[in-house]
Amino acid sequence: METQTTTKFYKKLGFTYLETAEIVVILNKIIANYTVHYHKLRRFHWNIEGSNFFELHQQFELEYENAKDIIDILAERIRVFGIKINYTLNQFIELSDIRDDAGELTSLQMVQEVLKDFNVIHNDLLEASNYASNAGDIGTEEILASIISDLEKRHWMFTVWTKSN
Repeated sequence: METQTTTKFYKKLGFTYLETAEIVVILNKIIANYTVHYHKLRRFHWNIEGSNFFELHQQFELEYENAKDIIDILAERIRVFGIKINYTLNQFIELSDIRDDAGELTSLQMVQEVLKDFNVIHNDLLEASNYASNAGDIGTEEILASIISDLEKRHWMFTVWTKSN
């Protein structure tokens, strides 16, 4: 009796089309969330007032620069899979779970918004990490682990700040 061998067809780096698609979909969502988060941080940076001005003006700048870097890192990871990121800003806004529709905020409210955004992003990062782990995508896992670790530290720091205000 003749045995038929099943050949698997792989996408770049040895991942199947399905594995790559799941990872890319969640990475695009994270990029969308970071894109809206970035713009919120810029607005907060520009509009912070009061006794916390110098401290938060600088922290919001650090955060939006970090968000910009993460967007680039994740977009380049998607490109590694041979896929282009062709979303418009409007599409990113639609895809994002983060909203930027609050009016004028106090410094405490701004930081609370940042913490809410961190929670949304953290959940998606964990989901992406699970997809990457299931696919055996160590490269993406390592990238996400680094982002998660930094995000958790910043969440803790901003949380502590809110307790004094």
